[in-house]
Amino acid sequence: MRANFLRFFIAPIFICLFLFPAFLHARHIIGGEITYEFLNATPDGQNRYRFTMKIYRDCLGGGAGYDNPAQMAIYRGSYTNNVLFSSFEVQIQSITRIIPVPPPCVTQLPNVCVEEGIYVFERTLPVLITDSYFIVYQRCCRNQTIKNIVQPGDHGATYMIELTAAAQQVQNSSPTFNDFPPIIICNNIPLNFDHSATDPEGDQIFYSFCNPLDGGGPILNPPGLYDCNGAIPTPPCGPPFNNTPFVVPNFSASNPMGGNPQISINNNSGMITGTPNSLGQFVVGVCIQEFRGATLLSTVRRDFQFNVAECTPTVLANIQSDSIAGPQSFVLKSCGENTVTFQNLSVQQSNIFEFEWRFNLKTSTFIDKDNWNSTVTFPDTGSYTGALFLNPGSPCADTAYIAVNIFPEINADFSFDYDTCVAGPVDFTDLSTGDGGINRWSWNFGVPGGSSNLKNPSYQYPIPGDHPVSLRVYDKNNCTDNTTKVVNWYPVPPLIILQPNRFIGCTPADIFFNNLSTPIDSTYDIRWDFGDGNTTSGVISPTHIYEEPGVYTVRVEITSPIGCYIEDEFINLIRVEPSPVADFTFFPDSLLSRFNNTVQFTDLSVGANRWNWQFDAYGTSTAQNPSFTFQDTGLMKITLIATHPEGCKDSLTKYLDITPVIYWHMPNAFTPNGDGQNDGFLGKGYLEGVADFQMNIWNRWGEMVFETNNPDEDWNGRKQNTGQPAPPGVYVYVVSFTGPRGNKHEYKGYATLLR
Repeated sequence: MRANFLRFFIAPIFICLFLFPAFLHARHIIGGEITYEFLNATPDGQNRYRFTMKIYRDCLGGGAGYDNPAQMAIYRGSYTNNVLFSSFEVQIQSITRIIPVPPPCVTQLPNVCVEEGIYVFERTLPVLITDSYFIVYQRCCRNQTIKNIVQPGDHGATYMIELTAAAQQVQNSSPTFNDFPPIIICNNIPLNFDHSATDPEGDQIFYSFCNPLDGGGPILNPPGLYDCNGAIPTPPCGPPFNNTPFVVPNFSASNPMGGNPQISINNNSGMITGTPNSLGQFVVGVCIQEFRGATLLSTVRRDFQFNVAECTPTVLANIQSDSIAGPQSFVLKSCGENTVTFQNLSVQQSNIFEFEWRFNLKTSTFIDKDNWNSTVTFPDTGSYTGALFLNPGSPCADTAYIAVNIFPEINADFSFDYDTCVAGPVDFTDLSTGDGGINRWSWNFGVPGGSSNLKNPSYQYPIPGDHPVSLRVYDKNNCTDNTTKVVNWYPVPPLIILQPNRFIGCTPADIFFNNLSTPIDSTYDIRWDFGDGNTTSGVISPTHIYEEPGVYTVRVEITSPIGCYIEDEFINLIRVEPSPVADFTFFPDSLLSRFNNTVQFTDLSVGANRWNWQFDAYGTSTAQNPSFTFQDTGLMKITLIATHPEGCKDSLTKYLDITPVIYWHMPNAFTPNGDGQNDGFLGKGYLEGVADFQMNIWNRWGEMVFETNNPDEDWNGRKQNTGQPAPPGVYVYVVSFTGPRGNKHEYKGYATLLR
C-alpha cells in the first residue's frame, strides 16, 4: 500500500485536496526535453543516432496544441560560432494523456491532467573532431500566470541538446530521465521527488537546477511569426540561446521556487527535497551532466512547469529531523546525550486513530503507543533504527522510517595568552575535548574579518577593546559545541607617531595633530602639552592654534584602560614665525589715461620673499617692483599676495582709474571743388568708446541740408550728399555724442562753403 501511495502522491502528480482555480485554464506547452541514442556506425565512418523529444502540455482548456509536424534544426560548430547544418520537419509519434488515479485516503481529485507528446527521428551525422551538433526546437509562449519569470506571456522555450565532439568520438548515448516530472506539489508539505536518470553506458551523472532557455516570442502573425521573435521560429534559431529571465531577487535558476529554506536537488542522486511555501506556477530547469572520467559528454536539460497549490493529505507520517535520506526516511543525531525526544509532525491528526513508535535498541525493542511525542533512552553511542507507524494495517496507513546516531559528547574550551601592555599577538590554545575525534575548528576573534580555522592560532588585533572570542569545534561525526570568552586587549602603542612630524609656519598657526599611534581608541586617556602653556586631554587627534611666534616642544602621554602607560616628547616640533604684511604704492597715482597708462608698482611688504601681482584681469607678475601697461581704461583692481619664506601669505588690494580720453575739432570752412583738398566738411579727433554720434547741418533758412551718425562721413556740399550743389555761404552745424562713461558732448559752430 505504501508504494502505491508514493507513486501517486509524490510523483508524477502530488495528489491532494486543494483550491486550484488558476491552473484549470492553462493553454500552453509547459515543458520538454531532448535525448539521443547511438544506433550504429555506417560503413563510411559516420554515426547514426535516434533522437527523442518529449513535449508536455496542459490537457484542459484548449489553446496551443502540439506542432505536427514540429520544425527542427541541427546546427554545427561551437556554442557561439555555428552554422545551420540542416532543418527539417518531424511528425509526432504519440500523445499520452496522464490522468491521476486517486490513491487510498484521498476523497477528491483536482480536475487537472498533462499530455506527453513524443517525437522520434533518426539522423546520420559525420563524426566531428572539435565541433558539436546542436539539435533545436523552439516554441512560444508560456502561461501568463507563471510567477517566477518576467512577462511570461512574451517568452517561449528552447528545447535542445548538444551532441559534443567527445560524445561523437566514443559513440555515446545520453542519459534519460526515469520518471515523469511532478505536475502538482503541495504548499507547506515536504516534497520528495526522485528526479534521477539512467545512463546506458553507466557514466557518472551530476544533477543541478539550471536556467531554462528562452525561445521564440509573442509575434503571432506572418511573416514575423516564423522569425526568432515569432511564436514558431522556422527554422528554429541556433545558439547562443538567451536564459529565461527570472524575477529577481526572489527567484533564480538555482532557486526557481523561492521560499526560505528553498527547494534543493541532490547533485548525486537527483532527489528534489524541501517544503514549498509559496503558491503559484513556477518554471523549473533540471540539468543532468554526464561525465566519463573528467570528460563532459552531454548535458540533458529538462524544462517543466511546477504548480504549487494548497492541499491537505489525509495521513502523512512526518517527524522533526536533522536531515532526510529519502522519501519518508528521516535522520536524527544526538551528541553526548543518550535520551532523545522525537517530535511527531504527522498530519492530519484527526485522521490518525492509531500510532506506534518502535526502535531497535540492539538488545531490546522499544515500543510506545501512548505518547504523540516519544522520548527514548538509548543504551550507548552507536547507530539505531526505528519507525513511526500511522494507522498500521489500514488502507490509510503511512510510515516514517527513522535512523538515529548517538555520538560521543564534545566540549569546546580554549585558553589565551598575551603580554598585557605590549601590542603583540594573542596566542590561543584549544582545550576542547571529545571522543568523536575533533577535526575542525572555527575561531571568531570578535572583530570584522578576524577568523581562523587553525587549531591553535595567533591573532594580532588591529584595534583595542573587550573582544568576545568564540570557538566552535566539530568532530568527525559533525557534532559541534561552542564557547565564548572575552579578551581584554588594551596595550599601549609601541611608539607614539604624530603627523606633522615637523612644522614651520606663521601666526596664527592652526595645526591638526594627527595621532597615528596604534592601538588606541576613545577609551584611552591621552594627555597633550602643546608647549605654549596650553594642554588638553581625552582627544586622540586634537587641533591647536599657536597665537605667538616661537619654537614649541610637544609632549604626549597615553594610558590604556587597564593602566598601561607610554609617553614621548617631541623637541622643537613646532616653529611659528611672524606672518608677512603685504603693502605697496604705485606711480603715477592720478591723471592716468589711455595715453598715460604705464604704472610703476613699489613693494612695501614686510617679511616676504615672494610676490604675486594680479593686475585686474589683464596680467600678472612675480617681480618685487614691476611696471605694467594697461591696454584698457576703467577702474583697475590691483592685488598683491606677499609670501613669507615659510609659505605664509598676506594680501592687499588697491584700485587705480585709467580714464578714457575724448577730443574733437571741427573746421570752419571747406571747398568742395574736386581738387582733392578740403573737399568735405568733417571733424577730426579721438572718439574711442563713444556712442550716439550725430552731426546735423542747416542753411540760413533753417533747412537741414545734411545729417549723419557716422563720425567718418563728411558733407560734400550737396543736399544729403546726393542733391544739387549747395550755394556758397555760411551754414550752421551741431555735433553731439555720448562719451565712454556716459557724459554728453556737443559742438556748435559755422561752416563756410567756398566755391
